[in-house]
This record gives sequence, structure tokens and C-alpha cells, in this order.
Amino acid sequence: MKKSKYSPQQIAKILKEFDNGKTAAEISREYKISAAAFYKWRERYGGMNGKELKRLKDLEEENRRLKQMYANLSLDHQMAKEIIENLPAGRQESFKAQP
Repeated sequence: MKKSKYSPQQIAKILKEFDNGKTAAEISREYKISAAAFYKWRERYGGMNGKELKRLKDLEEENRRLKQMYANLSLDHQMAKEIIENLPAGRQESFKAQP
């Protein structure tokens, strides 16, 4: 996923400007972001302060890393099962007996 060029604190500041009366078009022009990106931020982060936003982004990054670790471990497990299944019958039993 592409990293945002705006920090969580900057996003919170931009959203606060909208709450204080600036239009979405003015904000988009000033910060050189698309209106779609602004509305996506607003939908996703509306009502959060900078600290909460940073915490959310950190948790999302940790979640991404954990999902990647799970996917890698799942592939390793699947490969190990396939290897054991393809062993001769006598050697399979020695692997199945171990807990």
C-alpha cells in the first residue's frame, strides 16, 4: 500500500479546517489532494484527533504485518503437509506419531 505523504497529525488538521468552514474544494486545492481522497479521509478519520489517528495507522500497519506472517506460516504448513503425504508409507508413520 502506498504511504501517504501526510502524517496523521496533518490529516487531522486538514479535517479540522473543513469542520471550521473551509470548503472541500479549497482544501483540495491548497493541499494538492483530490476531492475523493479528502472525502475518504473524512469518512475514515472524521472526529479523531492526531494521536488517535496515529494509533489507528500504527494498528493497521501491525495488522498488515500479522496477516503477512500468517500467510507465510500457512504456506509453510501446507508445504510440510504435502511433503509428508508424498513420503513412503513407513516414513509417514514416524511423522504422525510425534505430537
